[in-house]
Amino acid sequence: MGAQWKAKGKAQAADARGKLFGRLVKDIMVAARSGADPASNARLRLVVEQARKASMPKDTLDRAIKKGAGLSGEAVHFEHVMYEGFAPHQVPVMVECLTDNVKRTAPEMRVLFRKGHLGSAGSVAWDFNHVGLIEAEPAAAGSDPELAAIEAGAQDFEPGEADGSTLFLTNASDLDLVARALPAQGFTVLSARLSYRAKNPIAPATLGAAHLEEVEAFLAAIDANDDVQNVFVGLAG
Repeated sequence: MGAQWKAKGKAQAADARGKLFGRLVKDIMVAARSGADPASNARLRLVVEQARKASMPKDTLDRAIKKGAGLSGEAVHFEHVMYEGFAPHQVPVMVECLTDNVKRTAPEMRVLFRKGHLGSAGSVAWDFNHVGLIEAEPAAAGSDPELAAIEAGAQDFEPGEADGSTLFLTNASDLDLVARALPAQGFTVLSARLSYRAKNPIAPATLGAAHLEEVEAFLAAIDANDDVQNVFVGLAG
């Protein structure tokens, strides 16, 4: 039994890693449309850093850049689409997709939202802020996150997910500038990404265990769709 559980855990980890790489490859190809050189393409530079942090093989990374920049001879086109609506129990959700076929993705989203409610463009976006999120850790003892946020141009900061790390919040347009400024303020950038944050997040405890389980099952089903890049949810924590 132990070996079976171990094998299952390895398979799940491999599947999660494959899904992460698939999403990063799409992001890289879209970013590379504006140029194959990360030094002169801020969006590509940020995604390449994410891919390296995730230990993406160099060959996979290089192929994605060449495809996106049109240097491989292959025609690749992904369309960016946002779907907005509500999970069960009126939890607001924004779903970011990169798809090569909107006519396939749209009906799939309608089916996935049957247990919630699929809204029109702008129906819940008003309740989210479009922000940049930079997770960084102090490069040396005594690095002050508040001073670093001020000097680097971040809007705010809070504890990060990793032990001892800090999450710096920026305007969406300032993400790359702040990420490049933080090392001079004594912080090593772990990740940098654009995100949507709910203005009025719902506390999970107010939903109750049974309702929260329904919401989580709904979100897991959406996240499993191959065209989905990110799911932004109006839940606290």
